[in-house]
Amino acid sequence: MRQDDNLSKSIDWLTVGFYAFFVIAGWLNVFAAVYDAEAHQNIFDFSLNSGKQLVWIGTSVVLIILILVIDYKFYNTFAYIMYGLMILLLIATIFLGTEAKGSRSWFEIGSLRIQPAEFAKFITALALATYLGKINIKFEKLQTKLMCALIIGLPAICILLQNETGSVLVFSSFILVLYREGLSPLILILGLVSVILFILALIFPPISIAQVVVGLGILALIYIITSRKKSTKVRTLVIRSSFVLVGCIICIATAFSVDFFVNKVLQDHQRKRILVLVNPDIDPLGAGYNVTQSKIAIGSGEFLGKGFLEGTQTKFDFVPEQSTDFIFCTIGEEHGWLGSTILIVMYVLFMMRLVYLAERQKDKFARIYGYSVASIIFFHFMVNIGMTIGIFPVIGIPLPFFSYGGSSLWSFTILLFIFLKLDAHRRQLLSH
Repeated sequence: MRQDDNLSKSIDWLTVGFYAFFVIAGWLNVFAAVYDAEAHQNIFDFSLNSGKQLVWIGTSVVLIILILVIDYKFYNTFAYIMYGLMILLLIATIFLGTEAKGSRSWFEIGSLRIQPAEFAKFITALALATYLGKINIKFEKLQTKLMCALIIGLPAICILLQNETGSVLVFSSFILVLYREGLSPLILILGLVSVILFILALIFPPISIAQVVVGLGILALIYIITSRKKSTKVRTLVIRSSFVLVGCIICIATAFSVDFFVNKVLQDHQRKRILVLVNPDIDPLGAGYNVTQSKIAIGSGEFLGKGFLEGTQTKFDFVPEQSTDFIFCTIGEEHGWLGSTILIVMYVLFMMRLVYLAERQKDKFARIYGYSVASIIFFHFMVNIGMTIGIFPVIGIPLPFFSYGGSSLWSFTILLFIFLKLDAHRRQLLSH
């Protein structure tokens, strides 16, 4: 009994409160997304997504209890074993999984559908934290960086072979974790520049981008030469100039390779989603339909929204996947700009709280895992809302704790509450 009381005092109830808010608000909006007034539907109707989501919420509570009861050492001790089993399961999914929407990423057991890729996120986070958390591991070593790349890349490759591109991209969020552990900011800068160049190459001819890059490169070289001090060695000048030249070559090569990548590497539906991002009118009734209808729904909510269960875009089923990937447009339509802003602020405060909890961890394993939790949730939040308002391509990832789906809710619940268990242990040690 004392141990239970100690745990209840040590758990971060503010974070639990955020979790409860998102889950309950999500459940209500899942009901709003499928509600039909003429059918006199009930939120507890188990034939509706809202009723099914309630079951997932109930089972998530059971998962929370199990996570908090299990000794905190379990997650570190068995991380590699879980990682190995997860890789085997992902490989099995490639050959034995059920195909849906061009992706073979689901296992079906009767009416139950489970997506292993969702659970790969928290298991990869545990494995990464276990490896980097070792005393003798130094991140500045090349061997350490390569091992981190392997831990992150192996499940990502397996998921890519399932043709589940959205889930693969989530693994890029671990770059933020590695940056906290000492990864050069140059990697983040190069990644950002690559994205910008990719988008520009879709809008402008590659030759125009190359001309701009050459111009900027010449200006950079002129600055390096004219700002040179007398004490500056020639070798230093050559190295700086070489960096500029190599950077220009990489940028120009990237610009000219985008066309090949989009037309020869990407699949047809992926290519259309990218092109629709740049020009929504290119396929308004196909690849651009979801985003167009989503923006109409959000815009129609204006400042205060139409009211709970009063969304006309929802009632007439204009927006596909409105209870899953596009659930944010339900918020925009029924609760307006104000409701959307409140939800975004709540997510931002929640993620800030996670970073705060991660930073105060004394144990390296717990800190790295905490940053993994914050980074994964941040990526989902940013991309999900971004794709509903048309600033990111549609890649089909849910809004954490909010979107309909058992695999999603379970995986995010496990992801979060393992961290809360680790944080509770830290507090228990401080209280003794």
